This record gives sequence, structure tokens and C-alpha cells, in this order.
Amino acid sequence: MVFVTGGTGLLGSYLLRELVARGKKVIALYRKDIPQAGYANEVEWVKGDIHDVVLLEELMQRAGHVYHCAAMVSFNPKNRLAMLKVNVEGTTNIVNAAIKTGVQKLVHVSSVSALGRKRDGMQVTEESRWEDDRNNSNYGRSKYLAEIEVWRGISEGLNAVIVNPTFILGVGQWQKEGSAAIFKKAWDAFPWYTDGVSGFVDASDVAKAMILLMESDIRNERFIINAENWSFRELFTAMATAFNKRAPYRKASPEITGLLWRLEKLRCFFSGTEPLLTKETADTAVIKVLFDNSKLLKMLPGFTFRPLAQTIEAYCEEYKAMQ
Repeated sequence: MVFVTGGTGLLGSYLLRELVARGKKVIALYRKDIPQAGYANEVEWVKGDIHDVVLLEELMQRAGHVYHCAAMVSFNPKNRLAMLKVNVEGTTNIVNAAIKTGVQKLVHVSSVSALGRKRDGMQVTEESRWEDDRNNSNYGRSKYLAEIEVWRGISEGLNAVIVNPTFILGVGQWQKEGSAAIFKKAWDAFPWYTDGVSGFVDASDVAKAMILLMESDIRNERFIINAENWSFRELFTAMATAFNKRAPYRKASPEITGLLWRLEKLRCFFSGTEPLLTKETADTAVIKVLFDNSKLLKMLPGFTFRPLAQTIEAYCEEYKAMQ
């Protein structure tokens, strides 16, 4: 039996789909609504969340493998405390319950944001270490602190693996915040681009890598999961082409992005809505950071990533079919 947290999120949905396809018996938490996709009918859904310690222990007593995907992603400073509660306290609860019930293995979904602040021209590996910096994102800090809880569990005998995905691409609700929303930007023919570079990966590949790591003898390790490093201009252009939309044509310099996030902050102050652009996301969009995936490919020699161009084309077709 497999227990999954965060199964209603983007990555969680791909993980559940892959587990069901492999014939696994799966228990998954949900808070509000059960997904309506076909794979969801093969999952045992339990209403609750990762703050219910008693429920976590009850479910882990039935499951040998635990995938912890649940997390809050936000770059709005107002959500800092809520994010710490979900990402740090929630992970503490997962780790404690896993130790108490003696689960066979835990795969914890972290983020490359937990590897510290990224600087222009930086090469990021699993050896990159967190450094306190006032420019670190609140999200990154929450995922770093959550990782500490997993390492603490490992020191107490927990068999665990940590994965640090880059920007995950998949098909989800693009009206909401998150990685799916980037497709909506391309669909709306968003005109701005930057020369910033980051890592991107197919949600399906992340799910497959997690399962391979779970079923391997690998333990007490962390892995960057990244398919390719692309510029944001390349990414938006590929999406626009697949959608038959105009590619971005206005370059947003650091000065322009700085002005835009300040105007957005002012707009949200008066409207009470969530910002579409923050200082943290604006800073990320203009720097060039390369993520090294060699450790994962070395430890999982049979695993390969889907080319990013294929991922974008396939998912854009799915989004078009939903319109």
C-alpha cells in the first residue's frame, strides 16, 4: 500500500496516475474536492490534511511507502506564516508519523528553491548549500526548513530520499497560480520576455523518477530533477508557437521588471487581490541559472527525460482541447 499527500496538486496528480497505471494500491488525502479524472476512481481518498497527526499515523500503519508532495507555493510575502505552517510543520508531522509507524521508505518532494538563493551564472548541484540571505524567497526558506526535518528523521533511522525538482510543467488548472499558469500566459500572447535561464521538467518525469527512487535501494540522498535549462524567452516562444499565438516580442530588462512588480504591489494593495508578479518572481526571471541533473541520471542509469520541446507541444495540445 502506498500513501500520497498532495495528490490533488499538479505533481501529485501525475504521481497518482503513474502509480495506478503500475497497479499500486494507493491512499491519498484530499481537503475539499476529489479529482474527476479516471485514475482517481482507483484511489482510496481520505478527507483530511497533514496537520492531523492521528490520521497520518492511522494511514501510515497501512502503507509501507509514503510520497510527501503536499506543499504551499506562494511568492506573496503575506503568505509567509501560512506557508511555514504547511511546508515545515506539515513535513514535521509526516516525518514523525513515518518514524513512529516504521514505514519502509519516504520520498519527500522539496524544490531547487531549498538550495539557496540563485545568482546569475550559477551552476547548481546537490552539493549547493543554503546560505542565509535577505533576498532568499520565503518559499525557498520554507522548503529548506522542511528538508531539515527530513534529514532529522534520517538521523533517527528513517529511510528517505529527497527530490528537488526545477520548474514543473504539466496540465492543471491554469486559472490558478502555479506552474500551469505559465501556459495561460502564452495562450494570452503575453508580450514580455526576459533573458533569464532556469530549469524545466515534465511532471510525468518527476513522478517516474520518484517511483524509481522509492523502489530502489537508494537512501539518504537528494536529487535535482531537471530535464533541460532554457531561457524564459525560449519557453514562452515554444508555447506560443504550439498555441499558434504571437511569440513574446518585448524585452523586460531588470529595470522594467523592477518597475512592474512595484506597480503590481500597489495595484494589489488597493484591490485586495493576489499579485501576479512579486519581487521574488521578478528577480528569478532575469538571472541565468543552470541546474545539473547528472547525479540522478548516474544513480538511475535506465532513466531518461522527455525532451522539453516534446513536453511543451504535447501539453499545449491538451490545453487547446480543453478550450
